Amino acid sequence: MSDPYEPINAGFDSAEFRRVLGHLPTGVTVIASLHDGEPVGLAVGTFFSVSLEPPIVGFCAAKTSTSFPDVRASGAFCASVLASDQEAVSRVFASSGADKFRGLGWRTSPDSSSPMLNEALAWVDCSIGSVIDAGDHVIVLGDVLRLEVNRETTPLVFFRGGYRTLGD
Repeated sequence: MSDPYEPINAGFDSAEFRRVLGHLPTGVTVIASLHDGEPVGLAVGTFFSVSLEPPIVGFCAAKTSTSFPDVRASGAFCASVLASDQEAVSRVFASSGADKFRGLGWRTSPDSSSPMLNEALAWVDCSIGSVIDAGDHVIVLGDVLRLEVNRETTPLVFFRGGYRTLGD
C-alpha cells in the first residue's frame, strides 16, 4: 500500500510559513543521548505528548541536524524540558559542533542511560519507537520509560522568533 499523504504545492514561501507559525508559542527541550560513550544533543521546539496509554511522546528533528543521527543510532533519548533561566543552554544546543555539555551539570537517566540536564524543569526518559519521514524533518516517537519534574518554575518558551517566559 502506498503512503496516502501527498503534500500540496503551497502558494506561499517558507518565510511566510515561519512568520505565521511563529505566532504559536513552543516549549524548548534538549534531546540527548549517549553515542559511543559520549553525550550528544540538540535543542528542539517541537516536543509533544502523543499518547497517554501507552505513554508516547514525540519531537521533530531537521534532516540537516548533525546531532540527530547519533541520537537515532543510540536507540534512546532523554528530553530535558528547559526552564525560563536556561536560554543560554538552548542556544548552545541549537548550534552545531563544539562540546555542548561542557560546563553543564548532567547525569544519566535511570532507564536509557541518556544524559539529562540537572537544572532542567523536567525530564522524560525514552526509547525510540519509530522515526517518520516528514518533508525536511523527521518525526521521532519515543516510548516513555520514566519521567519526573525536577523543579517548580516556568518553562523557556520560543515565540515570534525569540525566547520568552510565561508572563512576557
